[in-house]
Amino acid sequence: MGVGKAKTRIERDSMGEMEVPADALWGASTQRAVLNFPVSGERFPRRFIQALGIIKGAAAATNAELGILDAPLAEAIQVAAREVSDGTLDDHFVLDVFQTGSGTSTHMNANEVIAHRARQLLGEGAASVHPNDHVNASQSSNDVIPTALHVSARQAIHEELLPALRRLHTCLGRKARDFDAVVKVGRTHLMDATPVRLGQEFAGYARQVELGIARAEAASRSLAELALGGTAVGTGLNRPSGFPAKAIARISEAAGLEYREAADHFEAQGGRDAAVEASGAMKTIAVSLYKIANDVRLLGSGPRCGLGELSLPALQPGSSIMPGKVNPVICESVTQVAAQVVGNDAAVTVAGLSGHLELNVFIPVIARNLLESIRLLASVSNLFVDKCLEGIKANRERAESLVEGSLGMAAVLAPVIGYDGAAAIARESFATGKTVRELCREQKILPPDELERLLDPRRQTEV
Repeated sequence: MGVGKAKTRIERDSMGEMEVPADALWGASTQRAVLNFPVSGERFPRRFIQALGIIKGAAAATNAELGILDAPLAEAIQVAAREVSDGTLDDHFVLDVFQTGSGTSTHMNANEVIAHRARQLLGEGAASVHPNDHVNASQSSNDVIPTALHVSARQAIHEELLPALRRLHTCLGRKARDFDAVVKVGRTHLMDATPVRLGQEFAGYARQVELGIARAEAASRSLAELALGGTAVGTGLNRPSGFPAKAIARISEAAGLEYREAADHFEAQGGRDAAVEASGAMKTIAVSLYKIANDVRLLGSGPRCGLGELSLPALQPGSSIMPGKVNPVICESVTQVAAQVVGNDAAVTVAGLSGHLELNVFIPVIARNLLESIRLLASVSNLFVDKCLEGIKANRERAESLVEGSLGMAAVLAPVIGYDGAAAIARESFATGKTVRELCREQKILPPDELERLLDPRRQTEV
């Protein structure tokens, strides 16, 4: 449904009259917020509005069951709430995300849109549908908005992030197996170290992602607790007994994930610790992805004058001035997303500090940043698999030649000829350009059979 600008109508709320676009479904409270918050032009994420629709539909059905709303009125509200949830009415959610810290403005936007749409569904002659008395019955902004935050973030983790991370984990595990035969130089402090297998490096990356999956799952479990039922300050004022459990059961059914009533409504409304925890998990996952992507682009650097142990897919020209240059653009995309998620987490952390007495008043910015972090991590994880990792190849000859020339080969001599003796061989190797193997043969450091056994690069990775 489009929103026109040519004509207006008069709407009323507790503060008086407001002009509203004639074909808008919102009312006076929303229009006041439109005028009050022209901050960024950025609206709440789609998932958050979806969660509001689910909550409002569950509340209406529960209110009907408990005798708070007549059945036809509750049914119309449920239909309108489903339209909110499925995105049909997104054009009518017009408020800037940087608004009142409780999210009351967007909550009233939802109440007004659903009330107006329910009135249309009931048709002429039906009783009026009030955004507060009917759509908001048994609820408050202070329990609905925290509930929408948890539902939207938990759904996003399960429906977007976890599938993407599992794909990434599977891909890295497959590459670890594929690359197990490739022995290469290990590096610490960006300097040559003892040999490793390329497969071992990729197995480490796969384990990082596996642990990220566990962290996301743990954060999701914390988000399963919902504030709904606490109403204004956590006491449950103006809602009937049994409302939270019944409404939350309906939310679980509609969302396809299990939710439960908060063990303590004062904690659930006064603090946003579960969201801070979830954001911290997103930051940790971002740090892991940064490490993996940065390593991949370092290992693929070159193609002739860098490490060159990996070949990355060539996706696009890399320079406007240097013909033939190809850059690790997907790795760069991953690392930029990681930087954004770290920044988002900093904002969520500050927002989490802002629980004042019975309410946290930074919920919109928490929702905006947490949901963006989840979405970006999911998207870039899939991109990393599809555009980079699936197509990378190991340059085995290059890797093995670097191992043979590495000073790290001297380390295996230390238990046999002593640290100082091995260090002398390493220094001479660096000074002369000869390999450790060549010097040991020339100087007859060890019997040939023992020397070949000790300097076998694969054996050094299996100790």
